[in-house]
Amino acid sequence: MSARSIVPTSVAGATAVVVTGAAVLEMVMQPSATDRFEAVALFAAMGALTVAASRAVSRRGPRWRSLSRTIAVVGLVAVSLIGLAVGVGAWRMFLSVHDLQLVGVVLLVGASLGIVFATSVARCLEVDLAAVRRTADGVSNGDLDARTGVERADEIGAAAAALDEMVGRLAIADAQRRRDDEARRALLAAIGHDLRTPLAALQASIEALQDGLAPEPDRYLRSMGRDVATLRSMVDDLFLLARIEAGELVTNRQALDLAELADETVDAMASLARRQQVELHLDATGRVPVWGGPEALGRVMRNLVDNAIRHAPAGSRVVVRVTDVGARDTDCALVEVLDRGPGFDAALLATAFDRFVRADPSRNRDTGGAGLGLAIARGVVEAHGGRIWAEAGPGGRVCFRLPSDRPATTGNPLVDRVAATETAGHGRGSLGDAG
Repeated sequence: MSARSIVPTSVAGATAVVVTGAAVLEMVMQPSATDRFEAVALFAAMGALTVAASRAVSRRGPRWRSLSRTIAVVGLVAVSLIGLAVGVGAWRMFLSVHDLQLVGVVLLVGASLGIVFATSVARCLEVDLAAVRRTADGVSNGDLDARTGVERADEIGAAAAALDEMVGRLAIADAQRRRDDEARRALLAAIGHDLRTPLAALQASIEALQDGLAPEPDRYLRSMGRDVATLRSMVDDLFLLARIEAGELVTNRQALDLAELADETVDAMASLARRQQVELHLDATGRVPVWGGPEALGRVMRNLVDNAIRHAPAGSRVVVRVTDVGARDTDCALVEVLDRGPGFDAALLATAFDRFVRADPSRNRDTGGAGLGLAIARGVVEAHGGRIWAEAGPGGRVCFRLPSDRPATTGNPLVDRVAATETAGHGRGSLGDAG
């Protein structure tokens, strides 16, 4: 608060005190005209001195480097005003010189004790304010572990607590920023690694065709088409994952049969299973109704089945099991994808559904995708309010549950389709592989 803003406050306060003092004097003592004049004159003079002292201290106080000095000066001025008022009043009451000296000594001792008290209190305040300043300086220099350690119930304590809370939030944000930076670097490194192979193959095929060194151009063109499809699939998956993490994807949810969706997935993946010499089997005893996006959930199932087929040894079986557990659980549907492969390593379970994570780092685009499949699957399932998890081997087992909550229906399928955000249903590129 500036000196200019202090003056109106002190004038108003002094005026109120003078008027109140005059009124109390009139009620209590019923003074004579002379006494009334002298008392009001004394009150007015003391009020004027108070306003002047307030302005002077307010102007000079912010320049002082010590809070103890400020409080000591304030205490001294306050006691001096009191002493002056008492001294003048005592003199006008015709006290003897001896009595006036006694009053003066008592006032001097009282003023000194007041200054000692004010200085002691100010020292305590200085210590706490110094802690606040050290913490602020530390934070400005990058020390996010700095804390004030001040515990007070007044405004200084509230300011210190707010500063500590702010620094704590900054520390959390900084840790998250570091994790995001690491994830960003890993993302760029993974993208560069996974794009390099198909781009190199495309470049080699193009140069061979341009130089006339391709003995079978049609075979080269088919290979180039596969490379382009791989690149398009990876770009689609990256775009889809980015939209999932941003919560910007929209799909139409509807009542669907999860067992029927699993059957369509098994039919779509049958050719891959035959090439891998793996038997693909669906285990579903009846309808399993859920409310969700058929295309989005279909992508999840295709990805999980694709992972299982690629990991299953030749001659083994991959089982897709769909169960309606609504009658005995808070979730209504359980989907399990089982294979006889090595399964997930226990150390990988915590990060299996992260981006660009593969169970086998040596796998390439012929034996696995970019490591986005399980990350996309987690985003889709969680956007539907469900959960997805994997279990440690031997034997692969990845499961997801969907909740039993369903919106009220009107009987009109077109009306009953609802727009559901934060879920994935657009884009038909391969989901890649992370398992």
